[in-house]
Amino acid sequence: MDPELLAAAARVLDANRAAGRTVAAAESCTGGLVMAALTEIAGASEVVDRGFVTYSNEAKMEAIGVNQDILETFGAVSIAVAWAMAQGALKHSRADVAVAITGIAGPGGGTDKKPVGTVVFARAVRGHDPEAMVADIRHFGDLGRSEIRRQAALVALELLMPESAGDGTP
Repeated sequence: MDPELLAAAARVLDANRAAGRTVAAAESCTGGLVMAALTEIAGASEVVDRGFVTYSNEAKMEAIGVNQDILETFGAVSIAVAWAMAQGALKHSRADVAVAITGIAGPGGGTDKKPVGTVVFARAVRGHDPEAMVADIRHFGDLGRSEIRRQAALVALELLMPESAGDGTP
């Protein structure tokens, strides 16, 4: 596995273990890459609760409860859907923090408004006001499918760091 992903995953595991937090992920365009990186490391079970690969809209609705109206109104690659995915991952897990990733890895599927390389992220923290959303849109450009997925996984791992949660956790 990519050494940079493994190093980021190790930092996430160490920091969340120290903070006493567990994590979950709802992944679309990364197809489980975040969870694969985390679980590649021995001892991950102390921190990782579960992951959801919700590649299709149906999977987003069935597995983590994303509302069909949100998908139809905003599209799968949107802050609204990423937020719903993160909230759904928390609701359907025992994790303390969840990250969601949805995007267009290419080579096709892009539009003028959402070109290939557009990836949307959201993080939800249990016990925090769900309206206090943390979300981000990145435009990686057309770096190729593998590199877009790798870059997206790196951003998602960073969002799982306790200090990025703004929750006062060290």
